[in-house]
Amino acid sequence: MEFSRRHGFSFGLLAAAAAAATLAGCSTGATGTVGNAAENTAADTFPVTVRHKFGSAVIKAAPQRVATVSWVNDDIAIALGVIPVGMPRNDWGGNDQGSTPWKDAALAKAGAALGTDKAPVQYSEADGVNFTEVAKTNPDVILAAYSGLTQEDYDKLSKIAPVVAYPEAPYGTSWQDATTLIGAALGRSQAAKELVAATGKTIADQAAKYPAITGKTFIYGNLEPAKSDGVNVYLSGDNRPKFLTSIGMELAPVVVAAEKGTKDFFMPWSAEKANELDSQVFVSWVPDATTKDAIVADPLLGQIPAIKNGAFVADSDNTLTLAISASSPLSLPWALDAFLPRLGAAAAKA
Repeated sequence: MEFSRRHGFSFGLLAAAAAAATLAGCSTGATGTVGNAAENTAADTFPVTVRHKFGSAVIKAAPQRVATVSWVNDDIAIALGVIPVGMPRNDWGGNDQGSTPWKDAALAKAGAALGTDKAPVQYSEADGVNFTEVAKTNPDVILAAYSGLTQEDYDKLSKIAPVVAYPEAPYGTSWQDATTLIGAALGRSQAAKELVAATGKTIADQAAKYPAITGKTFIYGNLEPAKSDGVNVYLSGDNRPKFLTSIGMELAPVVVAAEKGTKDFFMPWSAEKANELDSQVFVSWVPDATTKDAIVADPLLGQIPAIKNGAFVADSDNTLTLAISASSPLSLPWALDAFLPRLGAAAAKA
């Protein structure tokens, strides 16, 4: 299931503030393709130093060849007008090309659609970081601001090129902080600032169309009645709760209290105590559309207050789940049209 897949990649908790960096220089796209996001925006001055969990990435000149690992990082580079020379396939939640609708649209707009000469090379990360394929792209910098790199992973990648790792916790970097870090590494800090602001405004404007959302308490979990570990709850450091709080909702007090002292991005919850998961709205990824009915009918999960009240959003679209859980300035605007109407309808029942 989607939850255990992320757990297998050692996801962690809280995002920290983006690292400070002194920047500059003239930057061009990784494959010579520059998108609209970077046009008419002053570049930063190189060399730059980007600090992160494992130390610092010293980037001596504007990167010409950019490789990425994990999710999100390629989205951000593309949104900033830099087409990576190499990026991972989206093996979970992706389409037949191992990509996503939002990435495909951005690449096509930049003249680097998959299958064309200017397209990034794709490599699988089904077994973790693909060091061999990353090295083959001969990168100037490797972007991993949102990732689950271990110290060993980082050490191996650092032998290939400078690595921009996460600032604090694995898979805990918000899309805003990841954009700031990557913008610094690419010499596009002003473009990154503008991208964060524009994306935030898009999200706020769309969310405002659903006033029932504002102020409602929520729990974002993973419910699977057929599984022995079928109740898990995402905590405040995960991108899903972060997204809901960013549009004016409030993480349920029961979760806020339960997460104190933990550094995980989720916590298991006993199905026997499912009725204690008190919130006005409950959101869950589900493996298929029929699972929603099974949850509602389940003698334990069906006692969750929001589910009893019909304020339940069950998402069986893996691509939509990916767009929110691995959120980026490209994925979130794409997700709004599909997700917000369902969330607004559930909130209206609370």
